[in-house]
Amino acid sequence: MKSRTRLFSVIALAAALAGCGREGELVVDQGVGITAVLDSCPAVGIPDYTGDVTLFRSAGNVSAANLDVVASITNLRHTCDDSSDRIYTNATFDVLARRLDTRGSRTVTLPYYATVMRGGTAVVSKRLGSVTLNFADGQERAQASAQAGAFVDRAEASLPADIRERITRRRRAGDPDAALDPLADPQVRAAIQRTSFDLLVGFQLTEDQLAYNATR
Repeated sequence: MKSRTRLFSVIALAAALAGCGREGELVVDQGVGITAVLDSCPAVGIPDYTGDVTLFRSAGNVSAANLDVVASITNLRHTCDDSSDRIYTNATFDVLARRLDTRGSRTVTLPYYATVMRGGTAVVSKRLGSVTLNFADGQERAQASAQAGAFVDRAEASLPADIRERITRRRRAGDPDAALDPLADPQVRAAIQRTSFDLLVGFQLTEDQLAYNATR
């Protein structure tokens, strides 16, 4: 479990750092080459290696000949309600699955998780869910939809007033710090990291499934 925890921390941090730019509460562009966009709503993503799951017919045999069911998370979308002190983010996604043996009808239930990360490394909460796929007799593919939600306290997702002032203070040509990027200040970076939240969604994998995804 320790190796899995370390791997999860790494991939979660990578997902956070690779997050797309967001429209948000604070836009910094003072004409000195400084531009930043901060948002109280969490970024939403799928960490590496957890967006796919493979089931095998028999345990311990991870060969292609032993494949049973493969599934992927896709069409991840989200909405954010930041109208109150408890910011709510809801993520919806589809699961597409394919089975190798199409004989008979079959139901496959796959577990997934929704984790809120703070600062890219700290786990704030984790919830488990499941999505059920129904294969009809002779049907190779199946699809299902699922969702996950999370709350974040606005106070924890907002920058302190003094940090906001450092970032947004207008700098004029000739000022001693006119060419300095306030986002390079370690205190500013640390404050931004503390107020950065991510909602990460993926399959709840076993050790073997995670290792298989990481090495295939």
